[in-house]
Amino acid sequence: MRNVIILAMALASTYSHAAPAILSEYAAQAKQANPGFNGFSAERGKALYYRETVQNGKNISCASCHSADPRQPGKTPAFRSIEPMATSVTPSRFSDNKKVEKWFRRNCDDVFKRECTALEKGDFLTYLSSVK
Repeated sequence: MRNVIILAMALASTYSHAAPAILSEYAAQAKQANPGFNGFSAERGKALYYRETVQNGKNISCASCHSADPRQPGKTPAFRSIEPMATSVTPSRFSDNKKVEKWFRRNCDDVFKRECTALEKGDFLTYLSSVK
């Protein structure tokens, strides 16, 4: 457990806008689910952000609403504005753990029809924290 916390802190310092508390939590969960866990990956997070699924005959991904460029604002299907996902633009984006979990639950279910794993969540946040 101590190694997981140290790893999460190292990751958080690597990506200055990462939310260390939530990354630490996801790292502990990922380590428990995957004993070979050795850190989050911005590349896997980017792949998740752009991964398409088909819903009602349409291809959708996180980028469908949140913008193909995470530094730009997005729009909901009801045309409401969404702040940029990249923490370089919106530094407080992932600072409220309850909000982060709420939106992961909703959006993972909407896009992937399942809950995202701790590894996916950590990868996703690591990617969005790496976008400059």
